[in-house]
Amino acid sequence: MARTSFLGDLLSSLYGRARWPLGGGDRRPVEALCHALLASTGEVAGLRLSSMILSRYQTMDSAAKLAFFTFLNEALDIDAAGVAALAGSYADSPTTGNFEALLRAAEPKRQRLFRRLNDAPGATAELVAARVDLLGFLAEHPELKRTDMDLTHLLRGWFNRGFLRIEQIDWHTSATLLEKIVAYEAVHEIHDWNDLRRRLHPRDRRCFAFFHPAMPQEPLIFVEVALTRGIPDSIQALLAETRAELPPEEANTAVFYSISNCQKGLRGISFGNFLIKQVVTELGRALPGLDTFVTLSPMPGLRRWLEAQEGDKRAGKLLAGKAGKAEAEALAARYLLEGQRADGFPLDAVARFHLGNGAIVHNVHADADTSGNGMTQSCGLMVNYLYDSGQTEKNHEAFTGSKKVVASRGMRARLRAERPAAGRQGKAARS
Repeated sequence: MARTSFLGDLLSSLYGRARWPLGGGDRRPVEALCHALLASTGEVAGLRLSSMILSRYQTMDSAAKLAFFTFLNEALDIDAAGVAALAGSYADSPTTGNFEALLRAAEPKRQRLFRRLNDAPGATAELVAARVDLLGFLAEHPELKRTDMDLTHLLRGWFNRGFLRIEQIDWHTSATLLEKIVAYEAVHEIHDWNDLRRRLHPRDRRCFAFFHPAMPQEPLIFVEVALTRGIPDSIQALLAETRAELPPEEANTAVFYSISNCQKGLRGISFGNFLIKQVVTELGRALPGLDTFVTLSPMPGLRRWLEAQEGDKRAGKLLAGKAGKAEAEALAARYLLEGQRADGFPLDAVARFHLGNGAIVHNVHADADTSGNGMTQSCGLMVNYLYDSGQTEKNHEAFTGSKKVVASRGMRARLRAERPAAGRQGKAARS
């Protein structure tokens, strides 16, 4: 696999240019600078104004940033009455001119401002960072969601799959980037450099990440992969310091055991689906002996669900660490296959991600993650999601269209075995 490309290098160098010189004498408030940028038609003036606004934002404290976003939200919103009038004109006379006027009026001014700001070198990364601030304000200022929707809309375009490049991360990658992998790992903590080496250096381990030319030194998302024989049932065994290294040509299974999103400012913009599909393609091309692609995934919402099962003695046993293996796995099967949000989709966020990608719920395992985090989130249980390239599209359609959770026969059997136990407990409770 090519690790770099001429176009990627060229775009990276262009995006990495120094900030446009400021000129330093403009003391107008940032709001006035924003209005000036929206009114500006010259490229040079626009770049200067964009640079000044972004530099000014960097110096703001939290209160000033909140005031800035409030200004964007209120002063640069759409003119709803004007849009309604233009929509009526277009309905009466659908000319190109009326359509153009309606289209322009329907776009909030803040969207145009964000787009102009993004012209400045290095601006994309700064806008991603600014969205982290914006997300932090939403809990107490939900009205700012309008501004977040506009910025998210633009970021989805700017971070379109066509702009992303995949790179393999290994033990010879720069130390700066490896430090970021350690910092961004969100599933299974990397404790030290020896731990990182065990995940990257052996021949039966892989790590792939997506990068964007506007942020060439910042991974957007990365996935850690183990090459194995058979489907694993424990993260401890998979990452054991004493495990025997497997020659890659002897592996028949690729295990995605950790997927970490790196940029908080890109929350809600999904890269994982594209990354998994491309990694499957890359691995299948390099190692034709691989015929199984699975995850070994956490169930981050399991404990909360168990705690909500008031009166369920089996759930209480699992929470207390007294449930047997079969009992624990049957409860996990019920959680994954029947636990639903109000909208009918699964409670578990990781399940929604993989099922939405077209995977199936393949198997669950007790005592699979006995780390502190694994016990806190899911009482030590983990799940395999299986990616069958011949069925992913069909499974995806069934899930997104009908909210159908596709599962293996083994998982369905666990659920059937769990139901009679639930029924017996209900009868006992009523007697």
